[in-house]
Amino acid sequence: MRAPASDLPIALEEVSVVARGVTILDRISLTLTPGAPSVLIGPNGAGKTTLMRLAMGLISPSRGRVTWGGRESVAPTHRAIVFQRPVMLRRSAAGNIRYALAAAGVPRGKRDARADELGSLVGLDGLGARPARKLSGGEQQRLALARALAKEPQVLFLDEPTASLDPAATKSIEDLVHGITARGIKVVMSTHDLGEAKRLAGEIVLMHRGRIVESGAAEAFFAAPRTAEARRFIAGELLL
Repeated sequence: MRAPASDLPIALEEVSVVARGVTILDRISLTLTPGAPSVLIGPNGAGKTTLMRLAMGLISPSRGRVTWGGRESVAPTHRAIVFQRPVMLRRSAAGNIRYALAAAGVPRGKRDARADELGSLVGLDGLGARPARKLSGGEQQRLALARALAKEPQVLFLDEPTASLDPAATKSIEDLVHGITARGIKVVMSTHDLGEAKRLAGEIVLMHRGRIVESGAAEAFFAAPRTAEARRFIAGELLL
């Protein structure tokens, strides 16, 4: 059987997104390639979530084009996204995962075992029967990751996955990101936490006012930022 065509690289070429006369993304060019996580940083309203929704294929550009593995108009079969505040279905944790497996086309007879595997993978052993909405914030975020992994994605988008989590829950999510990357899944995530960006990123993309200010290898970005905006942001100054 022929392996599925890869959605990578994802290439955004001179892409703009305009909604109700407001430019949200302005002439963005970016290529997301296999490897270590690409981490989007920047102030609120910079366009990070919109960029991920665009790369996921949930919205279309107003101008420019997006390609997945060199192809246009590709269904997001091999891509998954976890939003900052994932919605939990009114069922158990395991039931949430089984629902995602059904949506991914996994045969009914294999869903229970696969749900157990995914629950264990994200550290939810023993919590499968608990109502998903009764889980803690960190547990819900891990459950959302399990649901996303039910698709066996090639690319996983994470929108502020550790926002509002305590340090222990944050570490558990970061450990999962490392584990997911080790499985060969490309992670593209946004964060406000520069420490987290340093710990996880292979590539940094700094955004401001809908544009990419600077991008490149994370080590070089933090050691010797090229732009004044990047230097101010790293120093903790506000980008206005």
